[in-house]
Amino acid sequence: MTEKMQVIRRKANDTDNYSNETLHSTTPTTKATTPAPPTPKPILPVQTGVKAQEEEQSSGMTIFFSLLVIGICIILVHLLIKFKLHFLPESVAVVSLGILMGGFIKIIEFQELANWKEEEMFRPNMFFLLLLPPIIFESGYSLHKGNFFQNIGSITLFAVIGTAFSAFIVGGGIYFLGQADVIYKMTMTDSFAFGSLISAVDPVATIAIFNALNVDPVLNMLVFGESILNDAVSIVLTNTAEGFFSSTVTGWETFVQALGYFLQMFFGSAALGTLTGLISALFLKHFDLRKTPSLEFGMMIIFAYLPYGLAEGIKLSGIMSILFSGIVMSHYTHHNLSPVTQILMQQTLRTVAFMCETCVFAFLGLSIFSFPHKFEISFVIWCIVLVLLGRAVNIFPLSFLLNFFRDHKITPKMMFIMWFSGLRGAIPYALSLHLGLEPIEKRQLIGTTTIIIVLFTILLMGGGTMPLIRLMDIEESQSRRKSKKDINLSKTEKMGNAIESEHLSELTEEEYEAQIYQRRDLKGFMWLDAKYLNPFFTRRLTQEDLLHGRIQMKTLTNKWYEEVRQGPSGSEDDADEAELL
Repeated sequence: MTEKMQVIRRKANDTDNYSNETLHSTTPTTKATTPAPPTPKPILPVQTGVKAQEEEQSSGMTIFFSLLVIGICIILVHLLIKFKLHFLPESVAVVSLGILMGGFIKIIEFQELANWKEEEMFRPNMFFLLLLPPIIFESGYSLHKGNFFQNIGSITLFAVIGTAFSAFIVGGGIYFLGQADVIYKMTMTDSFAFGSLISAVDPVATIAIFNALNVDPVLNMLVFGESILNDAVSIVLTNTAEGFFSSTVTGWETFVQALGYFLQMFFGSAALGTLTGLISALFLKHFDLRKTPSLEFGMMIIFAYLPYGLAEGIKLSGIMSILFSGIVMSHYTHHNLSPVTQILMQQTLRTVAFMCETCVFAFLGLSIFSFPHKFEISFVIWCIVLVLLGRAVNIFPLSFLLNFFRDHKITPKMMFIMWFSGLRGAIPYALSLHLGLEPIEKRQLIGTTTIIIVLFTILLMGGGTMPLIRLMDIEESQSRRKSKKDINLSKTEKMGNAIESEHLSELTEEEYEAQIYQRRDLKGFMWLDAKYLNPFFTRRLTQEDLLHGRIQMKTLTNKWYEEVRQGPSGSEDDADEAELL
């Protein structure tokens, strides 16, 4: 009986196992025939209660700390202008102040008097969403459009081809040196990502140096246009490399896919920004908001940030999009505004961009003490050598090639100054923090090396630009000493001296046609723009519109002057005015 019972139990167990195996094997086939429902997009958790209060308090302290740092830096810039320390670029002074503030905070934390670790941390998301867009938009908005469009081919060659050369030289050098066990070993994609991010040239310090040189306007535009477009190209290249970190494709297929992704990002983002700028021009041309400057200014702010949010939302480059939007809006939309909004827009953009740049450079100095670092002397030295070599390959061969097609030749002396002024700014550092590199020591090594390269170029090369100018430009320096005219590297002082005349030009239909008739030497895009595009996207003003604009400006000026005169010193002002008359 017991043997029969065991046999029956074995058969039952076999039957159960067979049924379970059948069920498990048939379940996937059943699911495969049924379409899976789309997975809902995860909703970010919302903090409530005590956690929400703690988060608000932490954010409030971060905002307070950031505003405090910006305020101290503004006082520093004011002192530089007051005491006429024009030889010192503001970026160098602000970074140096950030280093001193970081050391002071570290001493306070060591003494356990306060804890500012969270507040002094540089957040890449805050940089890319809040600080960088105003800087890039203002750079495009303040371009001298005539020189920019006349030299668009040369600028594109420097910015796209030159930046790609630099990225390949730095990335390839790091990869092969790592394979030879000379420096820290990195993969090809990691090396190319680092080469792309470190190829971003700082436009703030560059334009200050070349404005101080009083160089040819065309050469100035070549360098400035290349520097701001270079930032966008570098970001797109870095995103391209980052997108292929987890790619299983190797060899030429990876290169072709990366090239296609880069072209899609570059031209798609540029087209989106251009389209947004043209739509804003048509909107403000046909919707007359000139009599209500507050609404007009509000629409300009919306159109300024709109392409960045849309481009990031559809996985394009927001920086590239907002750059081209700024160029197009300045060229077309700006001339559809009232004189009050034109001045307000220009000064607001300058102020916001200055505060964002100051915050970025200050936190760059603070970052020396706020992040864990991994330092390798061989890696740092070879990276600096490769960065300088990549910049040289960008400048010298392309300048030599462009001289065959240019009327304004780029002299060897100018080439050397262009190479030496290729300073790195906060964009490479923010990109280094944004990379998702593994393991953590590789991320720390990239971050530390980027900080050292940025500080090396800003402090040493930026600070050594003035002696280089005096050494290589002896005749001009001697004439400047005779005329007692100092070289001024203060971008803030120069920007506050006057309003650009091209941003305040208002022409009637007859005046515009007369101007086009006089300029018969226009060719290519300049002729197409003057003949068809500018009349289509900008409104030609009547004499009544001009009169209303002048009355509006005069009314606001008189109102401000009357409010000043009604102050406690009004009677003294009357006496002073009588004496002057």
